[in-house]
Amino acid sequence: MAKKTTSKAAASPAAATPKPATAHVKERDIRTQKKILTLAAEIAKRALAGREPTVRIPMRTKTNTIWNKKRGILEMGEGAVERPLFDLKTAKQFMQTMLHASTVKDLIDAGKTSSLRGVFYKAKHTVAGTKENTFDTQDESDPILEDLEVALGALREELHVFAENRGSMVGNITVIDKGDEINCRRMGSGGYAMPSIVEPDIIQFGKCEAKFVLHVEKGTVWNRFNEDRFWEKHNCILTHGAGQPPRGCRRLLQRLNQELKLPIICVLDNDPWGHYIYSVIKQGSISLAFESSRLAIPDAKFLGIRAKDYRECGLDDAVKIDLTDNDIKRAGEIAAYPWFAGHKGWQREIDGLLKNGFKMEVESLITKDISYVTETYVPQRLKAKDWLE
Repeated sequence: MAKKTTSKAAASPAAATPKPATAHVKERDIRTQKKILTLAAEIAKRALAGREPTVRIPMRTKTNTIWNKKRGILEMGEGAVERPLFDLKTAKQFMQTMLHASTVKDLIDAGKTSSLRGVFYKAKHTVAGTKENTFDTQDESDPILEDLEVALGALREELHVFAENRGSMVGNITVIDKGDEINCRRMGSGGYAMPSIVEPDIIQFGKCEAKFVLHVEKGTVWNRFNEDRFWEKHNCILTHGAGQPPRGCRRLLQRLNQELKLPIICVLDNDPWGHYIYSVIKQGSISLAFESSRLAIPDAKFLGIRAKDYRECGLDDAVKIDLTDNDIKRAGEIAAYPWFAGHKGWQREIDGLLKNGFKMEVESLITKDISYVTETYVPQRLKAKDWLE
């Protein structure tokens, strides 16, 4: 009897219609439910027709990433791979993809969200009759979830999945977070913790007097700017992403840029990692190229720290950190990025880093004075518009 029911459901994609919307089911949830049910129906239809069940996964690789010069962002190409069930190389991944799809459907049906860690544990169990687990580590689970995102053409937020909050914000703006009014001018030493999901139905912008956003790489540097009330003196919003900024931070920065027309100015380390972080903020990343249109900020600016600063700022030799072989290799790779390759300013900057033979952190400016970065360095660079784009 169960088999007959499955057959009818799989007979046509039209059968893949989600339950009627309830009060907690949003329009986007209905669309996502339909995508999941359609995927399940197509797999069942292939199986019942005697054909091998398979899932088509767009490739999140460098070879399938396209630089759209006109838009100034990275985009995903049309390349894809098939993930068949009856192949020893892909059978486990096929099963894992279906497990995550089932979990996401359950979350949407319940009107609830889960963390990446929670999704991992929801799908983790020992396969019946074996000693093998469906997932062994979260590092195995997260990429499968990203595969599901691109296979469905749905964002992680639409799958009701969030990551751990990383990053803080303070400054001349009020935000409404799930109906709660947050005055970012009165957030004390810790600031407003930027959530993982910052879409317009979750986060709205209220009163904003700020003229720009200053994004710094690390929380340690952000603490100095916040303690010195830089955002108040210079009428801005101050953010950090705890190193490589997570999606929630990048998405919020993009919304501040596009919706409120605020320039995004970055203060990052003088090393290949700092250059890469800027590149990701500006153009997007290879692994998340499918999300560049909602994450990338093509007009973001790199204010510093720069290769010339060792001499211009009269820094002590103690700030020098020797470049490693991996740093040198990575610098060459970044210089070859299409958006940097034809940019004279960036070619001079990366060449200056390599000629120096050392890298520097933003914190190195403290050797001048505890507040040199907030009271001298950044204000002077802002006034002179001394930055790279």
